Amino acid sequence: MEKLDNLTLNSTLADIPSHEFKVGLKTVGQVVAKALQRQPELPGIMITANNKKVVGMISRARFFEWLSRPYGSELFLKRPIEVMLNMIGEEFKAISDVEIRLAKCLVLSANCPIDKAVEIALQRPAPLAYEPIVIAGENGQWRLLDMQVLLLAKSQLFALAKESADAANRAKTEFLANMSHELRTPLNAILGFSQVMKRTSSLSPEQQQYLGIINSAGEHLLELINDVLEMSKIEACRTTFYQASFDLYRLLDNLQEMLQLKASSKNLQLIFERASDVPQYMQTDERKLRQVLINLIGNAIKFTEKGSVTLRVNLQGCRGDLENIDLNSPLPKSPSAPLQSSHLRLWFSVEDTGLGMLPAEIEQLFAAFGQTETGRKSGQGTGLGLAISQKYVQMMGGEIKVKSTPGKGSTFSFDILVKLTQGSDISHPQETRKVIRLAPHQPQYRILVVDDSWESRLLLVRLLTSLGFVVCEAENGLQGFRLWSSFSPHLIFMDMHMPVMNGYEATKQIKAHFKGQETTIIALTASAFEEERKAIFSAGCDDVISKPFRQEVLLEKIAECLGAQYLYEKSAVEDKDEVTQDELNASFRPLDFHLSQMPVEWVEKLNKAALKCRDREIVQLCEQIPQTHSALAKTLTNLANDFLFDKIIDLIQIVQAKQPALVIKK
Repeated sequence: MEKLDNLTLNSTLADIPSHEFKVGLKTVGQVVAKALQRQPELPGIMITANNKKVVGMISRARFFEWLSRPYGSELFLKRPIEVMLNMIGEEFKAISDVEIRLAKCLVLSANCPIDKAVEIALQRPAPLAYEPIVIAGENGQWRLLDMQVLLLAKSQLFALAKESADAANRAKTEFLANMSHELRTPLNAILGFSQVMKRTSSLSPEQQQYLGIINSAGEHLLELINDVLEMSKIEACRTTFYQASFDLYRLLDNLQEMLQLKASSKNLQLIFERASDVPQYMQTDERKLRQVLINLIGNAIKFTEKGSVTLRVNLQGCRGDLENIDLNSPLPKSPSAPLQSSHLRLWFSVEDTGLGMLPAEIEQLFAAFGQTETGRKSGQGTGLGLAISQKYVQMMGGEIKVKSTPGKGSTFSFDILVKLTQGSDISHPQETRKVIRLAPHQPQYRILVVDDSWESRLLLVRLLTSLGFVVCEAENGLQGFRLWSSFSPHLIFMDMHMPVMNGYEATKQIKAHFKGQETTIIALTASAFEEERKAIFSAGCDDVISKPFRQEVLLEKIAECLGAQYLYEKSAVEDKDEVTQDELNASFRPLDFHLSQMPVEWVEKLNKAALKCRDREIVQLCEQIPQTHSALAKTLTNLANDFLFDKIIDLIQIVQAKQPALVIKK
């Protein structure tokens, strides 16, 4: 059979090489028989008339079946034309209806795409499924095609399409890796230097305001970049499920505290309801669950103008006694796998009293970059939140379902598979405190920074030297390797993508040549892909920090690797006689409570400043807030820095609604 290597993705039947055997009305039967015996690949015989029209068609198998009949050899080999025409007449010549003839004999245009031809051919009745196919070409030209050849051509197109898709995926992955690096590297400088500047006590209130705006805008941009990259990782099946133990109660409390202001600013009730039998400690991917809940609750608040947003958490489908379970059994690898006694399903529901959606809009909700009409009008978001949430929930063994009534509200619900665990398995986060400098009576720690980005090197050098570290810098891996030999650093921060010699090769060279105590190497990468992390560790790096990084994470890594100790800025809790237990308890109250405790005159000034959009004046008023109401001071300062004066006015109105005696002059 002829090769199909020359086919392309847009090939048609005319492009398929085909063995064909045409006979005229005077052809002798012995010639046909010998030709079919000599060339087994011939699909059959096509009989043509002088006007080049097809008179009849017979498959190879049918021809030899007829020859095997009694007197078949005598009839077909000595008087072939008359007998053939008589035999075929019932099946071909006598059929006048064009559609019936096409269905039975399958005459296809030479311009018919191969995929479409296969689809048509396989729809024929079973007895005719592998009969030869007649290709009607231009200028009265006819060809005979075997079904097997057509299927091979289809297979070749599939292989070409797969190869093309693989190439496109490789190009997309490379593009995303480069974009991740190109976007995160400047963001690392923006957010990093703003963190360094925060350490300066000589900044004026106006400069602090500008710094807050830079931080807020940078964090928002980072969230958008992360969404786009995460969606790309999901589409490429490169998102990893990280199962770990966590405290569900603490997660829900933190979410409620974080989203309360957003709900209060719209005068909405934010209600969290947790069933009494929901366990506190469990295992699943906490980060993905947290992101799903933030997306769903955040959307509910965004598109609800009055009423409430309610999160309900219930236990569903628990197997066995929760007090006597096997905590060591692993999670099933798929949602369809049988549950063990320690596995259960948690059911989450987010219900709002918002605008609701039409059925047509619900169908598009989970499409990447798709937004409802309401979402487009809001001018917010990328249209990726729900698409990412659905993928995350599927990874956790569930599915998001939606019920919505236009004008009454929507309910998003999902269930996930979790594994019960013990409270002793949970690591509780410690309070983050500002590092002032290295503690005294420690070795003089030497740190080498290797990065081709001048801004990234400057950021690390300024930060680390201000704390008391001795820092040296290099702009590529080769220079870093040479400095390592002379500088003998305790720790190296190694960028992985550099000219001359990249971080992978430099790390391998250093690890192969270290003398005495091995140098700790922490990789710095702007990549969002797990494959790079694996390659980093394979090269010999001891740890990884992603760009943009936070100072706390960086300093914590240094402490873990070198055993370095710091002096911290004293926290409010540590200042004795300044904060009482009652005051500490008050710090966990809602924001409207804190605002209600402020003097009426002060609230009046705040209201006037917000109405006139005077951000500096609001920041100055926040400096007058007592330490016991620090949560209020921090929130109002952030709102002023972000120019969200309407949120401040809304908060004041909430307090006024709860305390009618509080009269605020406009």
